[in-house]
Amino acid sequence: MPKQVTCLWFDGQAEQAAQHYTSIFPNSSIGEITRYGPDMPPPMKEGDVLTASFTLDGQEYVGLNGGPLFSFTEAISFQIMCADQEEADHYWTRLTEGGEESQCGWLKDKFGVSWQVTPTEMLRLLNDPDAGRAQRATQAMLQMRRIDLSEIRRAADSGGEPH
Repeated sequence: MPKQVTCLWFDGQAEQAAQHYTSIFPNSSIGEITRYGPDMPPPMKEGDVLTASFTLDGQEYVGLNGGPLFSFTEAISFQIMCADQEEADHYWTRLTEGGEESQCGWLKDKFGVSWQVTPTEMLRLLNDPDAGRAQRATQAMLQMRRIDLSEIRRAADSGGEPH
């Protein structure tokens, strides 16, 4: 399969987004920055950033400053598979800075990009072979914005309602 690179359309914030994301994810870097040439249609002007290439923990992205024509929606999100609560809290905290929380571990960052902060243990609990445990875990998760693994575990194990 050919290499795939995700391109994100920004309205003048591609370089700032690349800087922000590479400060959050390990093993990340900013690559090539290209700039608009002469005779650009407004609002672009010569010298403005056209694209900012960056890598987040081995995955390549390109931020494109294409103007205000398109914006991000929750129809596409990036899922971050987290090893534990500490890692999930790190991504949740950093990505909600200037952004907004949603439900069930979803958030929109300050650039409007949607993310799902997903502890892998939560997925195991939601898919537990014991249907009752899975249902209790799911009901607990549905009440949350930021995922709280201890609460999901408690609900799954006790059969009680989440606090």
